[in-house]
Parts: sequence; C-alpha cells; structure tokens
Amino acid sequence: MIVRKGNQWVSRNGGRLGVGPGFAGQTKGYGAMSPAASDRTAVLNRIKRAQGQLAGVLRMMEEERELSSVLNQLKAVTSALDRAGFAMVAAEWRGSVDAGGAVTEEQLEHLEKLFLSLG
Repeated sequence: MIVRKGNQWVSRNGGRLGVGPGFAGQTKGYGAMSPAASDRTAVLNRIKRAQGQLAGVLRMMEEERELSSVLNQLKAVTSALDRAGFAMVAAEWRGSVDAGGAVTEEQLEHLEKLFLSLG
C-alpha cells in the first residue's frame, strides 16, 4: 500500500517513491499515455508474469492440489497485479514531476485517487 506521510508518498515497506521518467501526458486511460519504454516494459512484464501465475492457479485447481498451496499461488498473482498498478501510477507521478518540476495540487489529488483505487 502506498500512503502519504506529510508531503511525501511512501510504500508499504516504508521506502520513498523516487522520481524519474514515467507515464507523462495522460489523456484517457493507460493506452493514451506516452510512457517511457522501460517503465512500460516493466509493467507489461509484471502483468505477463501474473498471467503465468494465474495459469498455474488454474492448473493446481484442476489437479485438486492442497488448498494452502493454491491460495499461496493466488496471493502471488494478486501481489503481482497490485505491483503492476502501483508501478503505473508511480511512473505517471514521475512523469508529472519531470514535465515541469512541480506537481500541482490537482495532479496530486488525481494521483492520490489512483493510488487509493488500488488498495
């Protein structure tokens, strides 16, 4: 979970979110952004990894594997998707900072809503 402490955003484990190139220029939805290639590739890889993990969950259920094993794998899928969502929002935030050096209150409110929608 990402939370706001004072005027900074911090991750669930207490790490500060960094600044750098990101998903700047959002107009409508993720597909309309102009993401930095590395950020986009990282998010796509996370989602593909989650897709593979989900296929593993289905396979485990079909094989009638132990419930605790299936649930552990399902938690991994959920975590991978959460991290992909957080990475998308963090990249958008970095892009907003890079675009002008200062983030407006409106941009912060928008990004805060995006973060909160993931949790």
